[in-house]
Amino acid sequence: MFNEKKESPNPVGERNIIAKNTSLVGDIKSDGDFRVDGKIEGTIKTSGRVVIGKEGFVSGTIECTNADIEGSFSGKLIVDQVLSLKNTADISGDVVMGKLSVEPGAAFNATCAMKGSVKVMPNDSEKTKKTA
Repeated sequence: MFNEKKESPNPVGERNIIAKNTSLVGDIKSDGDFRVDGKIEGTIKTSGRVVIGKEGFVSGTIECTNADIEGSFSGKLIVDQVLSLKNTADISGDVVMGKLSVEPGAAFNATCAMKGSVKVMPNDSEKTKKTA
């Protein structure tokens, strides 16, 4: 009765690790977090966080909620909330994110688009137009 363990349907606590000296080619889909210290060529789709360690490398597409990058990434990166680039990060390709945090020293050579609300600035020529 009290010793029964209930399986949590929420996999938020799950963490997947691609260890150093490990190479993976293919597509990965998960609800848990990912840490990459090895090499991945392909697609990672997760509703969790993706962490690329200092020696990690991902070539392909990443779609995730948050990302912390210390290593290298090349391809298309879609982050719903916060993309955090550490000083050892090396990013190239196309990046779409909600918010961006970049430490000095990070290499960020990508086209960049920010999700979220677009602030519309009033056009000066429309302000000065007067009708009789």
